[in-house]
Amino acid sequence: MKRYLYISIFSVSLMGLVSSCDLEAPSKSSMDSSVIFSTPSLAEGAVMGIHQSFGETNSYRGRYLPYYGINSDVEWINGMDPTKMPDAGKYDLCTYSSTSTNTQMNTTNNAYAKFYEGIERANQAIVGLRAYGNVENNSTMAQLLGEALTLRAVLYLDLVKGWGDVPARFEPITTETMYVGRSDRDVIYKQLLADLEEASGLVAWPNETSVTKSVERVNKSFVKGLRARIALYAGGYSKRADGIRLSNDPELARETMYTIARDECLDVIAHSPELAKLSFKDNFLKLCQDDVTAGAESLWEIPFSDGRGRVLYTLGVKHNAKDQYTQQNNGGVNGPLPYLFYDYDIEDIRRDITCVPYDWSKELVNGRSKQELRSLDNWCFGKLRYEWMNRIVTSTNDDGVNWQYMRLADVYLMAAEAINELSGPSDAAQYMKPVLDRALPAAKVTAYMATATASKDAFFNAIVDQRAFEFAGESLRKADLIRWNMLKTKLDEAKDKMKKLARGEAPYNDLPKKLYYKTADDGETLIIYGLNHGDTDEEGEALGYESNKSWIGTDKLEDSLIESLYTQNPDENQVWPIWQTFIDSSNGMLSND
Repeated sequence: MKRYLYISIFSVSLMGLVSSCDLEAPSKSSMDSSVIFSTPSLAEGAVMGIHQSFGETNSYRGRYLPYYGINSDVEWINGMDPTKMPDAGKYDLCTYSSTSTNTQMNTTNNAYAKFYEGIERANQAIVGLRAYGNVENNSTMAQLLGEALTLRAVLYLDLVKGWGDVPARFEPITTETMYVGRSDRDVIYKQLLADLEEASGLVAWPNETSVTKSVERVNKSFVKGLRARIALYAGGYSKRADGIRLSNDPELARETMYTIARDECLDVIAHSPELAKLSFKDNFLKLCQDDVTAGAESLWEIPFSDGRGRVLYTLGVKHNAKDQYTQQNNGGVNGPLPYLFYDYDIEDIRRDITCVPYDWSKELVNGRSKQELRSLDNWCFGKLRYEWMNRIVTSTNDDGVNWQYMRLADVYLMAAEAINELSGPSDAAQYMKPVLDRALPAAKVTAYMATATASKDAFFNAIVDQRAFEFAGESLRKADLIRWNMLKTKLDEAKDKMKKLARGEAPYNDLPKKLYYKTADDGETLIIYGLNHGDTDEEGEALGYESNKSWIGTDKLEDSLIESLYTQNPDENQVWPIWQTFIDSSNGMLSND
C-alpha cells in the first residue's frame, strides 16, 4: 500500500486534484487524463490516491472514527465530565448536541471536506477509466473502476450517516456545479446501489487475483456486503425534515431492500469460509498484527501506514506508560458501557475479548508494566491491544492499525435479519447460528435458538441483541439503532441498566460489591474474582488475594455521568450539522434548516 501511495500522489498531482494546502501540487493538469487512465500503473495510482483522503489528519483518522458511533447503547467516550457539558467540542459530538461551530470539526480540512475531496478524486477516476481504460477488455482496468465506484460509495454512505441529506456529486466539479445544495439521501442511496451492482461485475473475489489477495483492496465480497448494508439503511428509518420515517420512494421499499440485502449476503456467504470455523479472537489478532491476507473474516479495511491512523489509540486497551509492548502510551479513549460485560452470557467468549476492566500501569518495574484495575465507569475495549501487535508503536499519536470496515459476521447477521423479514425465523436461523456457534457452548446455542425462533419478533429482538454483543466497539451500533427506529429507546434502556447496576438491582443483584485480585506469576497478568454473576464477597475474601477494590455502587457510577450518555434528544439529533465554514462558503446553497 505504501508503494501505491507514492504512485497515487504522483498521479493525483498530475490530474490537478490535490490542492496546494495538501501537496503543493500544480493547479492545472500537467499530463492529460487520457494518458493517466490508459496507463495501468498511473491509473492504479490515481485510484489508490482516493485512500489519501481517508487517512488525512482530520478525516477518518482523527475525527470520523473516534466520534461517529459514540455514544450508543453499548459504547461511549470514556472520561466524560458532566460539569464541562456542553463543551462545544468532542463531548457535544458524542452526546447528540453538536452545533455547526463545533471546535473539533468546524475547519476546512475536517472529515466532511476530506470525504468530498475523496469523492472528487473518485469521480475523476471513474470518468477517466470509462473514457480511456478499455474496461470491457482489460480486467486490470475493470478492477480499478470497480474500486473507484466502491470507495466513492463508502465515502457517501458515511457522509449520509454523519450529516444526513448532503450534496450529491457524482460527476467532477465544474464552474457550473461549484455550488449545490443538499440532496435527498434517497437520491444518493439509489445511485450507490446502482454503482455497487456495477462494481460487483468488475472486481474479483478475494484471492481470485493478485490484487484481491489483500483486504486493503476492494473485492467482490466487500462490494456485495456494502451493497447489502446500504440497502438495509435505505430501507430503514431515519430522521427526515418531516420526522422519523421510512423512505417514501417506491424504489426503496422495505421488501425490495431486504431482498437486495438477502441476495447479496447469500452470495458472499457462498464464496466465503464457514464462519463457525473462524475464530472470533483470531480476527482481531490478525488486525493488530497487520495481517491483511484476504479469505478469512475481514472483508475490507481502510489502510493506514505504520505512522498513520488512530484506531488502537482510540479503541484499544489503555497503556499509561511506554512499556514492553508499546512506545505509545495511549488507548482507552472510547470504551464499552459498564453494564455490557454483565449482559453477556458468562461463557460467551466475546465477553472477555470485547470488555476489559483493566489497563496497563504507569509504574514500571525493570521497564515492564502490569495490568491494573480501572473503575466501573471506565472500561476499555479489548478487541485491539498493543500487546497483540508484532511491532512496537513509536509514533506519539498514530498506531498504523487498519480500520476493519466490514467482516464476515456482519454479512451473516445481515442475511439473518433480511431473511427473517422476508420469510420468517425458520429460514433465517441458519445464518444466526454460526455467529453463536463460535461464541457459546453447543447446548446454550440450542437453547438460545429455540427461544429466538419462536416468532418473527423474537428473532428480530435476537438480531438486535447479537449485533450488540458481536460488534460493540466497531461503530456499527448507532446506525443500526437509527435504521430500526430504536435510538432513544435503547439509549434510555442503557441509562436504566447502568442505574440498576450501580444500585445492585436486578438483573445485577447477584454481583459482589468488590473485586478481589492478584498478579499472576508472570508478573503482569491480573487474576480477578467478582466479575461473574453469582460471585460473592464472602467467596472473594476467602480466596486470600493480595488486593481488593470497591467496584459497584452509586459512587462508582454516578447518575450525572449516566445521564451524560446523551444531553439532547438523540432522535432529533441523529446527524451532525454541516459545519459553519461550509455554510458560509456555499454561496447561500447550504443551510442547517
